[in-house]
Amino acid sequence: MTQHNPDSRDGDDGWFSPAQLARLERAADADALRAAVPTRNVSNGEYLPFAQSRTQREVEARVAAIADEAAGRLGLSRRRFLSGAGGMAASFLAMNEAFGHFFDASRDELVEPAAAAAKAPPADLFVFDDQLHMVRDSQGAAGMPLRAASQGAGAASRAAGFKANPFNPSGYPDELGNPWSAWTDALRQTPNVGTDFMLTALVKDVYLDSNVTVAVLSNAPLGLFLPSGATQPIPPRTIAESLSAEILTGYQTAAVRDFVNRIAGSTRMLAHGQLYPGERNLEFMQRQIEECRPDSWKGYTIAYSAKNNDDPKLGMERWSLDDEAIAYPTFELIRRNRTQLVDHPGFFNICIHKGLTTLGDPADPASDQPPMGNPDDIPKAAHDWPEFNFIIYHAAWAPLFYGQQSLRAVRAGRLLNGVPDVQWVTRMAQQCAHLPNVYAELGTTFAATVTTFPSVCAHMLGQLLKYWGPDRIVFGSDSLWYGAPQWQVEALWRFQIPESMAAKYGYPRLDANIRRKILGLNSARLYKLAARSPVSPGAPYKPVPRDFAGQVPAELRATLADAAGSQQGSQGTQGSQGTHASQHRPSPDRFAQLRSDYQAAGGVPDHLRHGWVVRS
Repeated sequence: MTQHNPDSRDGDDGWFSPAQLARLERAADADALRAAVPTRNVSNGEYLPFAQSRTQREVEARVAAIADEAAGRLGLSRRRFLSGAGGMAASFLAMNEAFGHFFDASRDELVEPAAAAAKAPPADLFVFDDQLHMVRDSQGAAGMPLRAASQGAGAASRAAGFKANPFNPSGYPDELGNPWSAWTDALRQTPNVGTDFMLTALVKDVYLDSNVTVAVLSNAPLGLFLPSGATQPIPPRTIAESLSAEILTGYQTAAVRDFVNRIAGSTRMLAHGQLYPGERNLEFMQRQIEECRPDSWKGYTIAYSAKNNDDPKLGMERWSLDDEAIAYPTFELIRRNRTQLVDHPGFFNICIHKGLTTLGDPADPASDQPPMGNPDDIPKAAHDWPEFNFIIYHAAWAPLFYGQQSLRAVRAGRLLNGVPDVQWVTRMAQQCAHLPNVYAELGTTFAATVTTFPSVCAHMLGQLLKYWGPDRIVFGSDSLWYGAPQWQVEALWRFQIPESMAAKYGYPRLDANIRRKILGLNSARLYKLAARSPVSPGAPYKPVPRDFAGQVPAELRATLADAAGSQQGSQGTQGSQGTHASQHRPSPDRFAQLRSDYQAAGGVPDHLRHGWVVRS
């Protein structure tokens, strides 16, 4: 067993033996290039890093050559060039040359700002983001693991308490050969703090720092409940217990929607209602319709949210879409309220979380079942309820935020009916090809793969296009977990399926028309909204004022803080005696000041990696 090294520099918690340390060196010392995208496996000291692969060395050499040439033409140092927009273009170009043509990048972008602008999303692009998340004041810590996964290794993640990728603790390499690559350079090393997932950050990141036109604010009944005096959390037994543990209730979701649309003077945000299935939850569902006026619905079969008994001591259960005793009475209640379609045309849109299995291994029989997120319950439900649109969030991609298992399946040549078996996405695409009321949403699935597992991303998009066509795929960013959605919009606008892959498996080409459909037009049709852009004072979609923070009413602030006496609707969380299992309220003051100081300093990324690499 390895021993902790007490002499490690910078207080680093390395657990390597002297023999192991002799084969390693500091990443900061070894990486003279510091490309925007890492080119070798960096360990934080908790696992042995993988040696740099031949392909990684090839990418590194190509980045260096591209950067040296461009920096010389611009009269910059290589370091300065790589810290700017040209550095990312250099990495994309090098990755294209080494892995295949995944990104629409050109050498002109290296030296010509106009060329970079030409590759950017067009000014008239209508963007509909199908999945946003924020948290109420007491749940700020809930978003920090997801932010750490997307931000990558570095000072910000360490300061937030993350020493390794929270969803890749074993250190398996991604397609770039790293266990913890940043998904985007947009986050840099801005502090990872709870306030980044609250109301002010939501409005700023979505409506001021991205070109999203309309978005859906979601919610998630995923929390466990800790009864008073208990030491271990339990599945909630009642809706009140569940609401007390959630990051945002349905009432709070609707309140935020109403605030955003009021200050914008137009429909810029829609709100999900929460699916709590089962006969014993029907009264709550009806109250939710009357109080919250949801624009569509969000359900989690993996959540303990179904109740079909009167025993207050029995916990709620996971469920399946095609369960006629549990799900169908809830669907019938929604159908009976069809008059809501007049003011909320997406009321029959049933958005369902699938994939991202909580048990980690999609091949585990305990994971591979509908209540744990597999898609086998979709065909019957979609067939039995043709008036509903079933929008399957995360496109049912099975792995928990990290694509190593999917990459392994692709490289092993594991096929399902002639195409690589990308767990659960491939199965769903084939099972539901004939069902016109089933759609795939890309939240997290796209963000988690586009830059770190591009082959997996290309196969998933290719298969959905092959079996379903371009009209049944919708964009969702899952922001705020991964920062402002703009980087994902730009990545999807640039992403391409390599020609060799498309020819081999019969995947359609991603062209501008298809990208426009995925990024907004398909969802505009589902919610019966005019797909007009850009946002402007005289247009149907008006801008959110930049002084929005000063317009947040005290009543809304109290609601999001769960303040005593605040409005929470009749579904209020008061009365549940206990606390959220992971309740933690980080102090925003010091971190907010750190973030302000960082931004004021200009924030030039240094691309410095902290940890250990195998000696060359």
